[in-house]
Amino acid sequence: MNALLYEYTMPGGHHWSLRMRRGNLLRLTDVAGGANVGMLCYNPENLLERYNAPDTLKAQHTFRLGLGNCLYSDMGRSMASIIEDSHGWHDTVCGNLSKRQCREQYGHHSYQTHRNGWTLSGEESFLVELGKYGLGERDMAANVNFFSKVISDDNGKLHYDDSACQAGAQVTLRFDMDALVLLHTCPHPLNPAREYPRRRVQVQLLTGDPISDGDVCLNHRPENRRALENNRLYYQDARPSFLVDGGQHDSGK
Repeated sequence: MNALLYEYTMPGGHHWSLRMRRGNLLRLTDVAGGANVGMLCYNPENLLERYNAPDTLKAQHTFRLGLGNCLYSDMGRSMASIIEDSHGWHDTVCGNLSKRQCREQYGHHSYQTHRNGWTLSGEESFLVELGKYGLGERDMAANVNFFSKVISDDNGKLHYDDSACQAGAQVTLRFDMDALVLLHTCPHPLNPAREYPRRRVQVQLLTGDPISDGDVCLNHRPENRRALENNRLYYQDARPSFLVDGGQHDSGK
């Protein structure tokens, strides 16, 4: 039974950051449908290590993220694993809505004049959160966009599927490393809406269970098994049986 540690509902167009403890779960729920959650992850012990989108995709032979996928760092470790997913398609190639694009598409509504009704971009949101930890624009890598489905046509053009995310969609991540996590609920850069979409997202932090032999992420790709072994070396954990000899159980002696 996973115990609830904390719960928070992020309004649309907001940002937040927190430190996730290794082994705990982060569960995101699209409250009303049509949400987008931008996320970046950093190793708090070494902020130079961070989520790496290209390695995550090429190592797992995929264009999108879903159940069973790990989020790789640029050091070949698994920062987090997607252990539950009712949405099934999360974008990690399109990046953020920029400040310029946000103003062009939704108009300029400043905090001074509109307070919490201002139009904030994902780019601005991440920069604010990065600044809290001594980081800046040079540290903003390609991010995940949870609940956003982006497909490619025969000519390679990307299209945003605005019908994909339904109310109640959930995704749960197990953090395989301690991580500094940055979140925003600003619009996806390909969202064609003309009115700024403010979609609430419920954030829950829960206790997790140890990785088992049948773990969906461990067994999704052999590269994931190697990434989790790299985690074990990093933390110098006792070797679990499922990481011995490519998954062969040891004798316990």
